[in-house]
Amino acid sequence: MRSTFILTAVAMVAFAANSLLARQALGVPAIDPAGYTALRVISGAIVLFLLFRRRRGLTHGGSIPGSWPAALALFLYAIAFSAAYVDLGAATGALILFSSVQATMLVYAVARGDRPSLNEALGFAVAFAAFVYLVLPGAGRPDLFGSLLMIVSGVAWGAYTLLGRGSVDPVGETAGNFVRASAFCIPLGFYALVGESATTVGVVLALTSGIVASGLGYAIWYSALRGLTTFRAALIQLSVPVIAAAGAILLLGEALTLHFVVAGFVVLGGIAFAILSKQKRQA
Repeated sequence: MRSTFILTAVAMVAFAANSLLARQALGVPAIDPAGYTALRVISGAIVLFLLFRRRRGLTHGGSIPGSWPAALALFLYAIAFSAAYVDLGAATGALILFSSVQATMLVYAVARGDRPSLNEALGFAVAFAAFVYLVLPGAGRPDLFGSLLMIVSGVAWGAYTLLGRGSVDPVGETAGNFVRASAFCIPLGFYALVGESATTVGVVLALTSGIVASGLGYAIWYSALRGLTTFRAALIQLSVPVIAAAGAILLLGEALTLHFVVAGFVVLGGIAFAILSKQKRQA
């Protein structure tokens, strides 16, 4: 249980870091969405593949783990996420993305019989309401095309998470998924080279996202999923916007407001209530 908690916490920080890196890179913009996505996925694939080969040994044969469905879900999430932030504000995008993720995973969980208890549902409702309270004031009227792209991104990320449940080789499967997703990114890389819109800062941010926050972060998430139910995996991701907002305050100089303190406390409290209720029910 302790290892699952640590892995989950690290993965949530990595997810939040991805949001911060994307905001910096695409908000200026310091790089276009195609170039950002290509660098993010391909750099993550290279590092993960090297780790995978080093662990198994250079002479070890056999195919790399992972699957094409997971790779396609990963690619759709990444490209739609990048493209959506061209037209959406950070708060609007976060609301649409995580709403889509929760809907995808919870519908799947209920359909498979992983139904939450009354206390779990209450904890989720409290956390989600506080999450909406946190991001909605800065949302405004969202762009329709950008909103549709972010919905696609959220559904794809939910699918990628679901496909990773029961992973027996998190690093290997994440490496395989990234390597396969890189095939979809090669045309994006050529497009970015022709456009020549990337700055040095944009490239560094994309590489940091790909190697650290995405590649290693997603391998850790696949490891954490082995100790989480579908409902709990969906619920815990509501903490990401709170962590991202805290990172923006600490690293980007954004003001600490009472609005954020109250919403963040209630989001994390709702998550803790639901998880503790699940543990007491199993005891």
